[in-house]
Amino acid sequence: MLDTENYTPRLKAAYKDTIRAALKEEYGYKNEMMIPKLEKIVLNIGCGRAAVRDSKKAKSAQADLTLIAGQKALTTIAKNSIAGFRVREGMPMGAKVTLRGNRMYEFLDRLTTIAMPRIRDFRGVSGTSFDGRGNYAMGLKEHIVFPEIDFDKVDENWGMDIVIATNAKTDAEAKSLLKAFNMPFNS
Repeated sequence: MLDTENYTPRLKAAYKDTIRAALKEEYGYKNEMMIPKLEKIVLNIGCGRAAVRDSKKAKSAQADLTLIAGQKALTTIAKNSIAGFRVREGMPMGAKVTLRGNRMYEFLDRLTTIAMPRIRDFRGVSGTSFDGRGNYAMGLKEHIVFPEIDFDKVDENWGMDIVIATNAKTDAEAKSLLKAFNMPFNS
């Protein structure tokens, strides 16, 4: 039985034990609070035209995202009607979830050690997808690379957006932080 009160994820323990010290030495921080850390990870699946044709597709995406994240996903709805795309205001269009704390570290661990090696023709993620404020965004073409998803029960492959938010001041500091968490950058 897993003791959830005293359980610390592997990457969180590594951050406290080694990564903080390495970043402090690399950038010469004078204060412990200056060391960058992960704040949240946001996962998003947009159904697009599939949700316009069949409203059950958004529920399917929500169920899959809930399995991947280990936390209930929210259904995203259309804010405006767009006649050309047959979208009506309030129509379900996808799902999103925000991970913090232990679930965030667990997801990052599963992403880098299990899911990314399962991506077809994987050569690493782009090292230039930072926003200028230390946040990193990436996309997956198929959500079925996660082991929680059963291939036989999937009715459609969804693309997935992943945003990793840090409190780093610069992109270089954020990239160093993510490299320390074994993010496989190709450049």
